[in-house]
Amino acid sequence: MSKILFLTTAHRYDDDRIFYHQAKTLKNEGNQIKICSLSSDFKGCIEGIEIESYSILNKSSADKKKVFENICEDFQPDCIICSEPLAVISTKKIKKEKKVSVIYDITEWYPSIRMVEKYSFPFNIIHALKFFLIQLYAGFISTHYIFGEETKTFPLTFFFPFKKRIISPYYPDDIYIHSNIKKLAPNKITLCYTGQFSEEKGVGYFFEAADKLRNKKRGLEVSILLIGASRKEKDMKYFSELINKYQFENLEIKQSTIFESFTETYADADICFDLRPLNYENHHCLPIKIFYYAASGKPVIYTDLKATRQHVDVSKFGYLVNPKDSDAIADYILQYIENPKLYSNHAENARKEYEEKYNWELIKNPFISFIKKSIK
Repeated sequence: MSKILFLTTAHRYDDDRIFYHQAKTLKNEGNQIKICSLSSDFKGCIEGIEIESYSILNKSSADKKKVFENICEDFQPDCIICSEPLAVISTKKIKKEKKVSVIYDITEWYPSIRMVEKYSFPFNIIHALKFFLIQLYAGFISTHYIFGEETKTFPLTFFFPFKKRIISPYYPDDIYIHSNIKKLAPNKITLCYTGQFSEEKGVGYFFEAADKLRNKKRGLEVSILLIGASRKEKDMKYFSELINKYQFENLEIKQSTIFESFTETYADADICFDLRPLNYENHHCLPIKIFYYAASGKPVIYTDLKATRQHVDVSKFGYLVNPKDSDAIADYILQYIENPKLYSNHAENARKEYEEKYNWELIKNPFISFIKKSIK
């Protein structure tokens, strides 16, 4: 039995990747697992996995680092899987003392735009450089890398090409999937957006496309299903303005739910969307819900991002678009409405593609093997 510790600052202890896929899989292999997060308070044991979590994101880096160091000292792990640079840096002491494997699981683009957006020029450039150097330092301390997608391998594989690494995507486990392959009802369509209601995530583009659709086809019953919320005050104001501007009659807003029932919340949707803006960071970040939509049998309309093109053959079950071109997006939706066989084909293909290419069972054993070899 190996002792494996997960450290994360920004992710919750019950994060879908960390808890529901990686930790549970390693627990089922007979390992002793512990998760420490700094974004929410909880202490206890869930499904045999020990949790020690604190809500201290507002604390200093030194305070957060101390918590991680104490956890490492008490648990004495054989392997530590970290989700952020601070978590990696916090393992330096125990790595030196015990020579544990330190695996950096890179799932976020670092530094992200949101990390430097509060700084004005030229301080945003200075802080971006600082965060970039922190990322390199974390890469130096790490012994192994897990990348969520190929487009995030730079710069670490460039500077540290000989460190062992694996690409482990965000594919879902079928036990968390509620599949509902629909057939389009005549003269009706339900369009779905999930996630943060913010300009940065593209909810405005979603509304523009839905508005363009109803203007192109008068009499079509367009239903809007929104699942999520706004996190910041500026996002709440932006979202409220969108609601007032477009005045959709058939609009349903659901709060985010627990991970196990997420795919049930959009079961009634006909098409699922992600229309985030085109920028450098987004081009290198794969929107992971696409795999859940596919598993549920939902055609998708997504922003044409480099990461999405590289990792998913969307043409089998949807379209990649310029998010600003609401006219073209509306035309794609109309193609489904005017050709129900095309819609049914894409819906069935979505589930088939998931089963054959994009499910957790396909990548679970390579992940287990990678962790085991890192400990030897």
